Amino acid sequence: MSGDDETLKILDVLLCAEIFNQNPNLDINDLTPEHRTMFGLGSASGIKRPVTVSESTIRRVLQIQNPRGKVAENPVVIYEEFGQRFRIPALEAAAKWFLGHGGMPYIKQNPALAYYFETLDSFGISYREVKAENPPFEDSRSYLDGKISEIIAADERLRTAMDLIIINAPDEIEQQIDDLVCTSEQKDIIAKMRIAIIHREFLLKHRIHEVGKLLFVGPPGPGKTSLALAMSHAMHMPILEVRLSMVTSQYLGETSKNIDRIFELAKKLSPCILFIDEFDYVAKSRVTDDHGAMKRAVNSLLKNIDKMNLVKNGVLLIGATNHPQLLDEAAWRRFDEVVEFSLPSEEMRERILKKITHSVGCECDFRYLAAQTDGLSGSDLRMLVKEAILLSIMDGRKALLQSDIEKGIQMVKSRGVIRNLNWL
Repeated sequence: MSGDDETLKILDVLLCAEIFNQNPNLDINDLTPEHRTMFGLGSASGIKRPVTVSESTIRRVLQIQNPRGKVAENPVVIYEEFGQRFRIPALEAAAKWFLGHGGMPYIKQNPALAYYFETLDSFGISYREVKAENPPFEDSRSYLDGKISEIIAADERLRTAMDLIIINAPDEIEQQIDDLVCTSEQKDIIAKMRIAIIHREFLLKHRIHEVGKLLFVGPPGPGKTSLALAMSHAMHMPILEVRLSMVTSQYLGETSKNIDRIFELAKKLSPCILFIDEFDYVAKSRVTDDHGAMKRAVNSLLKNIDKMNLVKNGVLLIGATNHPQLLDEAAWRRFDEVVEFSLPSEEMRERILKKITHSVGCECDFRYLAAQTDGLSGSDLRMLVKEAILLSIMDGRKALLQSDIEKGIQMVKSRGVIRNLNWL
C-alpha cells in the first residue's frame, strides 16, 4: 500500500467503528471479516459496543507500521494518548473527507459504510447489495469453532466424534460451483437442494420429509468430493467429512457409539452437510465381516441414515462410493437421489481444461488437447495442468504453451502405466 492508501485504510476502519457504534441495528454481518478481527468480535451474539480501534491493532491487522504518523495531520482523526486509540469526533466531516480522497472503493465493499452513505446524497450505493456480497459471519471458522465449543461443553461425549471427522467452514472451502464443470443432472440436484432448504417449513408442513439424502457414484477422480465441498460453500453450510473405513478401524468396540455421535453432532451443527466417503465399506462389512461389533456398527449407520433428513434436521446427507455394484438394496433405498459421476466426455474435458488454465492463460488448441486426454478424469486434468505450469516456470516462462500441456498429458499417462505394472 502507498502512504495515501494506508491513510484511507485507517479511515475506513475508524469510520466503520463509528457508524457501527451509532447504529445498534447493525450486526456482525454488517462488518467485513477484517473488521470483525479488528474489533475483536468473535460471536454473533453479545456484541459489545462501543468498539474501539487501538494503534497496536492497526499495526497487527493492517500491517501499517506507523499508523499514528499517517494520520497525525489529518483534520478528522483524534489520537487519544490514554489508551493509545484513534477515534473520529465528527462523523459527517470524516465521511466527506473520506469520500473526497478516494474512499468509494472501500464503501462498495463495506456494509456499514454503505448503510451510512446510502442515506446521504445519491452516490449509487446500495446497502442491501453490498451486504449480500459480504461473507456472512456464520460461514467463518470463528463462528463454527464457537458453535462446536458450545456443543461439546454441553455434551462431552461428542468430543470423540471430533476425532473421526474433518469439519470445514464454508469460507475455508476453495472449491466453488463456478470452478466445476457439472453435468445437467448434477446442476439439477444442486438447484433442488437449494429450493428444499429455502422451503423447509413448507415441506415440513406437508410432511414431505424424504429429501436431501444423496448418493454420489462413479470412479475415482470425476469430482464427487469436489462437488460436495463446493455445495458447502455455495449453500453456506459447514461440511463434516467422514470416511467409514477410518471410523470402523478404530476402537472397534466403540464404533457403533461413535457413528451415533457423528450423526448427533451433525444434527446439533445444522444446517450442515454430512459427507460420508467410501460408503461401499458398508456393503463389504455386511457381506464379509462376521464380527458382531462390526455388524452392530453397520446397523447403527443405516438406522441413523433412516432418522436423518434435510427437512426435519437441516442436514444434507451425501454418501459417495466408487463401487456402487457392492451396495445391496438395504443401502440403496436409504438414498432418495443417486447422482452419477462418470469420466468426462471430450466436450467436458475441453471445458475443464479451459477453466483450469483460465487464470494463467494458454494459447492452446483445447479441442485437440481434449481429444488427446480420452479416459482421464477431472483430477487427472488438474494434475497435468499443474505439471505444465511447473514446466513453464522451470523454463523461465510464466506463459503456458501447448507443448507444456502435452508434456503434462504424457506425465499423467505414464503414471497410469506404472500403476498397472506387475512387479511380482
